Amino acid sequence: MTKGCKICGISDLNTLKFLINHPYPPQFIGFICNYKKSSRYVEVEQLNELLKLDKKKSNFVAVLVKPDGDILEKIKHLPFDYYQIYDCTPDEIKEIKQKYNKKIITALTIKDEKDVEKYQSFLEVTDIYLFDSKGYEKSMAFDHSLIEKIKINKPLMIAGNIQVNDNLENYNNIADIIDISGGLETSGVKDKSKIDIFLNKIRQVYNEA
Repeated sequence: MTKGCKICGISDLNTLKFLINHPYPPQFIGFICNYKKSSRYVEVEQLNELLKLDKKKSNFVAVLVKPDGDILEKIKHLPFDYYQIYDCTPDEIKEIKQKYNKKIITALTIKDEKDVEKYQSFLEVTDIYLFDSKGYEKSMAFDHSLIEKIKINKPLMIAGNIQVNDNLENYNNIADIIDISGGLETSGVKDKSKIDIFLNKIRQVYNEA
């Protein structure tokens, strides 16, 4: 898989257009579909409007925290390429994957090594692993070195209070995809100048042709 990035928590059309039309667009663009505690939560009606846009080279990701049948039915017609799922069992994810025919990003929230080891239970149902902090709607960090030893033939995505000014080379050594949200915001709003800096840095780090 091409190494790259995911920008999460998009909730307005201007920012989405900026991402999609950027010279180095993100491989993944995430939308918070059912987690109302997040300031980046997007109502289904708004998703219907946002996702009319041609995604071009990016993949659209539905971010779902323990989704119920109601939200899954409401978004099933939308052009999501991946469902990023928190707080579901492997069996629950398998059922969702089969019913809605979507690729799965299994999101595991990490505090210690025991949390990391849970990834093994999801091997059959996961297309990409996301290792995130316990923060959910809050930008929190975790010890990224905890996932350095994982050797599996699946792409690894890393999140958890990553900032635009971080040395992205460090993440490149332990994950295939960098997932960033709050680090691209100013006063809680996506900041195009930060996004531009980040996407150009990603291009440089991964040297994508």
